[in-house]
Amino acid sequence: MSSVSHRGFTHLGLDVSKDSISVAVLEPDRDRAAVRKISHDEGSVRRLIVGFGDRSRLWACYEAGPTGYELYRLLTGFGVRCDVVAPSLVPKRRGDRVKTDDRDARKLAGLHRAGELAVVAVPSPAQEAVRDLCRTRGDMVEDLTQARNRLNHFLLRHAIVWRDGSNWTLRHRRWLAGLHFDDRALATTFGHYRAAVEVREHSLEAVEGDLARYYDEPPFGAQSHRLAAYRGVTRMGGLCLAAEIFDWHRFPAARSFMSFTGLVPSEHSSGLHEHRGNITHAGNRHVRAQLVEAAWSYRHRPHIGAGIAARHQGLAPEVIARAWHAQLRLSRRFHHLAARKNVRSVVAAAVARELAGFLWAEMTADTASP
Repeated sequence: MSSVSHRGFTHLGLDVSKDSISVAVLEPDRDRAAVRKISHDEGSVRRLIVGFGDRSRLWACYEAGPTGYELYRLLTGFGVRCDVVAPSLVPKRRGDRVKTDDRDARKLAGLHRAGELAVVAVPSPAQEAVRDLCRTRGDMVEDLTQARNRLNHFLLRHAIVWRDGSNWTLRHRRWLAGLHFDDRALATTFGHYRAAVEVREHSLEAVEGDLARYYDEPPFGAQSHRLAAYRGVTRMGGLCLAAEIFDWHRFPAARSFMSFTGLVPSEHSSGLHEHRGNITHAGNRHVRAQLVEAAWSYRHRPHIGAGIAARHQGLAPEVIARAWHAQLRLSRRFHHLAARKNVRSVVAAAVARELAGFLWAEMTADTASP
């Protein structure tokens, strides 16, 4: 929530869609906003702003969504103060089942003036560009996983099961290449599934090759190096985390960053009864996926392997020391929880939450960049 006084401003609540924007104008001395609809293009937005005269007393807001941050950049370029708000944290009335663009715009204007909206950080165009490339990699990983699962499900339907180790190792790939089907339709189907896997593997390799140039370059090179000091966080993982968060100091404490990841447990408490449930998932899913993936590495005993040692090259000694302390703590934590919990994914989520705290502390510490 913003701590800045909202009084004396004309608030613009913008309900944004692909083709149009519903604009609720809430004047300082009014209790109800007037609503108008404009086209979603630069000329219409410019005419809207020019009509108000004193732009310094305008304060606009709209929900983060598929239309991105171009409207924010357009408005701030016109000299209008603008907030992009988190849609999942917009207060909602129980029982309110009526949703229209005008109502949504009025609600945004009123809540914004009351200071009840949570504002999200807006990346620079360069930061957003790298983040989009990182998210492309995430999409490619999902596509590859889906293609592999389809192939495995096809084989399972025909009672063909690999039981000689992990999937997608060199031995597993040789086994796949040696499979033979007498029926022409089955052989053709198998060929298509294998081809789909290979295409997606090549696509992922291409995206990762494009991302590799940003390991050492602005805007995230310095961040990715420090993040990769921690076990389970590769250079690629560090880059993707840095691209999603970009400004770690916007979180005042580790707990607020943990909430941003959606890794904190849900809670329903009333009176003397307290109940904590599954993690909220109410946060950045890309960050959460990276942290959970990294957390699994802490099921092994603490050690500095060749990969981690290579990532430590050129880093400040205090960064390496903090990473080692985190490894000792999180490995111990993983084994302690695994002895009490039957579901390992729950353990990984708990360790990922603590890892989030360590990474936040690292990126907000006063350490010279490499």
